Amino acid sequence: MQLALNVSRTTLLDASLTASGRHRQDSEDMIYPCCCVAQSPARVPLLHPNFFRALCAVLLLLAACAVTARAQNLERELNAPEKVSVHIKNRNGRVVVIASEEQQKKVSLKAVSQGAPVAETDVVSVASGGEVKIDVRARREQDRIDITVRVPARAKVKVTTGAGAVDVIGNVASAEIETDTGTIHADVPLDAVRFNFVWQASRPRYLSDPELPQVKEKAGGWYVIKGKLGDQKAKKDARIQLEFTTQRGVVLFNVDPNMVPPDLRERPLTEAARAIVRSGNSNLIDSIRLVSPKLFGDYAKTLPPPREAPSLTERRAPENVAVQVAPGLMSVNAHVTDRNGRAISGLKASDFRIIENGTEREVTEVTPTSAPFNLVLLLDVSGSVVERIDFIRKAARNFLSTASAQDRIAIISFRDDIQVISNFTTDRRLLSERLDLIDAGGSTAVYDALAYVLVETLKPLRGERTAIVMMSDGDDNRSFVPFDALVDEILESGALVYPLYIPSGLIPEASAPKPSVTRDPLRTRYLTLTSRAEAEGQRLATISGGVYYPIKYLEDLQRAYDDVVAQLRMSYTITYASSLADTGERRVRARVKREGLAVRLSLPTGTTSSREKP
Repeated sequence: MQLALNVSRTTLLDASLTASGRHRQDSEDMIYPCCCVAQSPARVPLLHPNFFRALCAVLLLLAACAVTARAQNLERELNAPEKVSVHIKNRNGRVVVIASEEQQKKVSLKAVSQGAPVAETDVVSVASGGEVKIDVRARREQDRIDITVRVPARAKVKVTTGAGAVDVIGNVASAEIETDTGTIHADVPLDAVRFNFVWQASRPRYLSDPELPQVKEKAGGWYVIKGKLGDQKAKKDARIQLEFTTQRGVVLFNVDPNMVPPDLRERPLTEAARAIVRSGNSNLIDSIRLVSPKLFGDYAKTLPPPREAPSLTERRAPENVAVQVAPGLMSVNAHVTDRNGRAISGLKASDFRIIENGTEREVTEVTPTSAPFNLVLLLDVSGSVVERIDFIRKAARNFLSTASAQDRIAIISFRDDIQVISNFTTDRRLLSERLDLIDAGGSTAVYDALAYVLVETLKPLRGERTAIVMMSDGDDNRSFVPFDALVDEILESGALVYPLYIPSGLIPEASAPKPSVTRDPLRTRYLTLTSRAEAEGQRLATISGGVYYPIKYLEDLQRAYDDVVAQLRMSYTITYASSLADTGERRVRARVKREGLAVRLSLPTGTTSSREKP
C-alpha cells in the first residue's frame, strides 16, 4: 500500500463555498449551517433527504473553526480495497466520517487543530490488507485535533472518542461508535438498517426521524434501543448495521442537527404544541412529532380531517398588500430599516421604487403614517424570573402606557406552556387588570411561545401591521420547536420582533466556552444558554426587521419601550399608479434607492388581511 502525505494551509471553507455558493453565519450554537452541495444524481434516491445538508454542514463547521484559528491542516490519502474496514481513535477531538461512491479504493483524511499546528507524528495512519487504522494523538484541549475521514461506500467504520462529537454520513456497511459524552450523529440510507443504541451511564437522550422502539432498561443501569428498519430480506451487501455505545451522549438518527430542540425528552403536548399541530404548519409540526411521536400521533387522531372544501375566508398572499384608494391608484404601507434594524425617517417619493406583478409603477405620493399596530406583548414568567414577577407586571404596565392608544394589544405569558392573558384590545384598564392573572414558575419554552403567536395569534392578521415585543431572559430549555424552525415562519409572517432580553444571571456569560474550542457544539448548547440566547435574540430582530435590546439596568427597559414605540410609528404610506384591473391578485415589492436599506410592506390602515365572501 502506498501512503501519500500532503501538508496544506488551504481550508475546507474555500472548497465548500465554491461548491455551495453560500453559507450562513450563525451563533456559536447554530452548529450546522445550511447550504447545498451538488452530488451525483445516481446516488440521491439511496440517501436520506437530510444527507446533503448534513454533509455540507459538518464540512462548513470544521472549516469555520479552521478559518477562525488560522490552523495548519494535515492531509493524507491511503490506498484501500473496495471493501475496507476503517478504525479511528481520537480521544479528545471531533470525528466526521463521510462515505461516498466517489471515494473509490482510497481513504483520505484531513486533520485540523485550532491551536498548535498538526505534526506528521500527531496522526498515525496505517493501511494493511483490507484495514485502515487512524490514531490521533491526544493533546491539550486548546490544541486538540479534529479529523474528517472520507471512505468508500459500504465501508465498515469503527470510531472511538471521548467528549468529541462523531458524525457518520452516507452509505456505510456498518458503524460502530463508542463515546463517553460526545454526540453521535448518523445520517444513512434507511432501506435496510439494523441498530443497537446503548447508554451506559444515563437515561437516553436521542432524536430520530424514523420512529424507534421503546427504550429498555438492562441490568447494571444500561438503557438500550434496538430494532430494524426497511427491508430485512435485503441482501447482506445492502444492509447497514449501527452499533452506538455512549456513557451520557446524545444520539441523532437521520435528523438535521439544526432542528434539535432544547429538551429531547418525550413529554405530554402543551397547549402551545397542540395549537401548532392544529395549525397544519408542517415545518413546526414535524418538530413536535420527533420529540413525542406517540403522544403526537394520539392527539393528531383526535383532530378532524383537513377541510377539502374552499374556505369561506379568502386570505391574501404575503405580497398582496395593496388596496385601491382611487381609480388607478393603489396604496401600501412600508417600514424601512437599516442594516441594524433601525427605522429610517425622512424618505420621499423619489426614494422608492414599486414593482407590481413584475412591472415598475410610478410612485405618486409618500407620506409618513402613524397607523396603529397589532402588538403582542410576550412575557417570560418562568422559574428563572419568578422572583421578579412584580417587576415584570410593572414593566408590562409601563409598556401599555407607552404604546399608542390606538394600538391593539394582546398579552401572552409563557413558562413551559403559554397562558393567554388577553386577546387583542385597546382597553388599557382591562389589560392592566389581567396582568394580575399571570402564573409564574417552571421551565422556559421561548420558541414554543413564539411559534404559538405566529400560528394562532397573528395568522388571522397576515398582511396587517403586526409586531411582537418579547421580554425574556431568552434561555429556552423546554420547547418542542427548535430555534431554526422559527426562522422561515417569522419571515413569512411579516411580523416585526423586538426581543427585550434581561439576563437571568443563572449561567455567567464568562463561563461560556468560545466557539473555537467547542469539540461538541450540540452538547455545549445545553451548557451555555445565556450567550446563545443573546445571539438568537439578535437574529430574531435581524430577520424580522425589528431591534434587539439587551436590558442590563432598570432604566434601560423604559428606554427600550420608548424606542420600540418610536420605531413602530416610523413608517410610510406609499401611493402608486396602477393600470391593472380592480380585481385580481397584486404582488407588490418595494425598493429604496439608498444603500443598505430594507423594506417590509403591510396593508394600509383600516384594511384587513381577509374578506368575507358572499
